Amino acid sequence: MWQIMMAQLAPRSKDGKYLRPESAFRQVINADSPYQAQAGRYRLFVGMSCPWAHRTLIVRALKGLEGVIPVSLALPSPENGGWLLADPDRHGQTLMEVYRSATPNYSGRATVPILWDEQTQTIVNNESADIIKILNADFNAFATNPELDLYPIAGRETIEQWNDQIYSRINNGVYRCGFAQTQVAYDEAVGELFNELDTIEIYLDSNAFLWGNQITLADVRLFTTLIRFDIVYYSLFKWALVPCGVYLKYWPDADY
Repeated sequence: MWQIMMAQLAPRSKDGKYLRPESAFRQVINADSPYQAQAGRYRLFVGMSCPWAHRTLIVRALKGLEGVIPVSLALPSPENGGWLLADPDRHGQTLMEVYRSATPNYSGRATVPILWDEQTQTIVNNESADIIKILNADFNAFATNPELDLYPIAGRETIEQWNDQIYSRINNGVYRCGFAQTQVAYDEAVGELFNELDTIEIYLDSNAFLWGNQITLADVRLFTTLIRFDIVYYSLFKWALVPCGVYLKYWPDADY
């Protein structure tokens, strides 16, 4: 099953480094787009084990969009290296069938999350970093918490600096370690990972959030990897060191 998963999900460079493919669907929802914000028009396809999909569920909940954007659940299938729909419907039995219902000749990876348009029966976006920005800004007319801005203009430069570091070294860094296929590639990735965890640990010793006095998209993006670190990544990828759960230190009573 591991070999199947590696073949399906872990493309590599010539020197054995894990290469995450770019997301194929990157449309937006705004006044200038063919996709307009409407309650009930869009759906999220997610997997509960996936940190990238977890981001979208957190932002959906924080903004109060549960009644506006329904969710379809996908379940991982190690036997075939893909996702199965928990409740098969007109889209098919598998997530790949969802992708091919939108693009019949699609041959890329079938990943979660997906922001799906029920009206045109197509995928709007399958990049989690885009989707959480869409959920934060473009459905305020329907949100129960429209005043919450997780991507404030004043903090965007700092937020994006954190996002760049966190994505390469932590969010994707854990997979660069786990899917490395040479010792050199592994050593490079694991060094960057733990150095960045140390940087964040020091920063959060005197700051509750990554920017200002509020939660932002940078915090959400970091949290979904950290909360899985000890219980998933450490045991799955066989690291020799275990970092502190830095977010649990600052939010010990949080209901996650």
